[in-house]
Amino acid sequence: MLDFSNGQVPLQAYLLVAAILFCIGIWGLINSRNAVRVLMSIELMLNAVNINLMSFSSYLDGELIRGQVFAVFVITVAAAEAAVGLAILLSLYRNRVTVDMERFNLLRW
Repeated sequence: MLDFSNGQVPLQAYLLVAAILFCIGIWGLINSRNAVRVLMSIELMLNAVNINLMSFSSYLDGELIRGQVFAVFVITVAAAEAAVGLAILLSLYRNRVTVDMERFNLLRW
């Protein structure tokens, strides 16, 4: 399965951790009715992408610099997404006094 005999962690171990994190994020995205949990699930999925970027960069190039650049870009996008998402949730909470996704019907006719 995974060979740790040479002292390095193989690529498959990183991919397994990233896949587990991504699946947890998908599960939270599908099952949660709370908008804050949905945002947290999206953040988990973005962190799984960062793990993949860093592990493939290390495995293919032997350097981490390209993976780090892309990971910093993803972290920046995630921070902007979290800020905008929480601002929208705060205004919805002020108007509707709930963060339940089923009760947000502001755009329906």
